[in-house]
Amino acid sequence: MDRSSRQPDDALGGEGRDVVSPRAARALWWGSAGLVLAVLGTSVLVAGAEHRQRLAVAVALVLAQTCALRWQARAPVTVLAANAATGFAVWALLPAVTLTGAMLAAQVGLCVVSAIRPRRESARALAAMCLPAPLAFGAGGGSGLTVYVLAVVLAWTGGQWRRAQQARTRAELRRAVMEERARIAREVHDVVAHSLSVMVIQAGAADDVFTQRPEQARQALQAIETGARSALGELRLLLRAFRLELDDDGAGEQREPGPSLARLDELADTVRATGMTVNVHREGATDGLPAAVDLAAYRIVQEAVTNTLRHAAGADEVSVCVTAEGGRVKITVADNGLTSHSSSAAVGAGRGLVGMKERARLVGGSLHAGPLPGGGFEVVARLPVERAS
Repeated sequence: MDRSSRQPDDALGGEGRDVVSPRAARALWWGSAGLVLAVLGTSVLVAGAEHRQRLAVAVALVLAQTCALRWQARAPVTVLAANAATGFAVWALLPAVTLTGAMLAAQVGLCVVSAIRPRRESARALAAMCLPAPLAFGAGGGSGLTVYVLAVVLAWTGGQWRRAQQARTRAELRRAVMEERARIAREVHDVVAHSLSVMVIQAGAADDVFTQRPEQARQALQAIETGARSALGELRLLLRAFRLELDDDGAGEQREPGPSLARLDELADTVRATGMTVNVHREGATDGLPAAVDLAAYRIVQEAVTNTLRHAAGADEVSVCVTAEGGRVKITVADNGLTSHSSSAAVGAGRGLVGMKERARLVGGSLHAGPLPGGGFEVVARLPVERAS
């Protein structure tokens, strides 16, 4: 299975370690390095103007702190310890900088530790950062002590806030995945029940004509075999999707019959009624697709078009292309919106994308979505036919 198909809760387990993406790590480095150079670097230059020799050493230590921040996402505790030691050295060389200012890089490191490491470990780091507090009191009195302790506590609290925010995001994504799996389970249940009912009828017909018309009985048995293979594929999908206990409240509700690619024109007509131009293009035969793939493909198109209506600012046209070839189905949905599905609509569009990716993943496929270079947004899904049958 592709690494990109892991669930949102796989990267972090409870009080475990958070995983920072390379892109986020680079942004964290640039932001924290810029802050340290701008604030601490300026303070060192001003305080060391009259101490040339000390100034050179202090500047080297500040640059070392900035370089160490490059690895704070991978080894936050080690970087915190190194920047705390170098920060203390900067303060020893230039006391005019103040201990709070000299330990700025260490405070940034404490914030990172608090955000991505277990709470017990970050609490120990907070206690260690509070150890130099008597030195702050000796150098600056009560105000120096207050400022230092407040800065350290705020850094740790900022990390905890970020950790809680990430936990809420993961919970939202997990809930979206679970809701989509429950919906898939209900739909596949109907498909399997229909297949089994047809098999029972065919078995009865084969029994009736077995002696008089063996050829007709043989055809019925072959149809039963085909239906059984298809039903087994649907059951495998059902067992993979059925990860949570479904509510009994909707057990008796009426559901619209047979969502499939054969009903794309109906879906397009519904969207056209809103004033949106919808272009549907098909290549290859999609009539004999496994029910699971057919259902997933239809739902992906439906959700992608819905996202266009809700989140694509300025969009007045959407194109749907379904291509069946080489043992797979490729689905492309693109709009001409002025902006990508982001900004204020990020939560709604994001949950829709999570549901589409989950549907593609459960039938062994993949889905990618993103803004187009010339404007608009595109969703591309590839669903294998063999693995779902």
